[in-house]
Amino acid sequence: MIRVLLADDQRLVRAGFRSILEDQDDIEVVGEVGDGQAAVSACRELGPDVVLMDIRMPGTDGLAASRQIARDERLASVKVVILTTFDLDDYVYGALRAGATGFLVKDTEPEELLQAVRVAARGDALISPSVTRRLIAEFASRVKSPRADPRLDALTAREREVMQLVATGLTNDEIAARLVLSPSTAKTHVSRIMSKLGARDRSQVVVLAYESGMVSPGWMAE
Repeated sequence: MIRVLLADDQRLVRAGFRSILEDQDDIEVVGEVGDGQAAVSACRELGPDVVLMDIRMPGTDGLAASRQIARDERLASVKVVILTTFDLDDYVYGALRAGATGFLVKDTEPEELLQAVRVAARGDALISPSVTRRLIAEFASRVKSPRADPRLDALTAREREVMQLVATGLTNDEIAARLVLSPSTAKTHVSRIMSKLGARDRSQVVVLAYESGMVSPGWMAE
């Protein structure tokens, strides 16, 4: 059972999401809150698997709340999915850097919402990979020069190759097919990359790939 916390200051939005989610046999809504600080407290109290977090809320907003969750070792297993009205938003990029799994626009189709929750719970891939990747690339392209990161020196040649493919939004199965590996081997590579980089989520791996210059906007593997 996937345990979901709803964090949005609009009751109607929460009610709509609850109705969609609770109609599923494998998803349970464990709580609702209306601001970011309450979301952090509820995460510590309820231990959800996934938080659907509105980016803009009164008081502590979704960005600040996402950072608090990402920095709390007790909440390492909690996945944050950012909800926004716009698909390109500086706040969303900040949330992804802080450790959010990905993001969804609020007018997403019910099927996409359910898929997002399940994918986030698995920790398998970015949410809405093409849109999330576009958002990251948009803001990473504004960086005048790549920022070297010494953590990348710990990666093997194969791990760097896998990291580039993660940055294009490929799932573990797609990476395995591209590199002619078994899915379990691809998953192991991704796990080791995240461990070496100290990344909470795949989204942080993607952000680092762009900001370090390993991948540039529009880059695609041969």
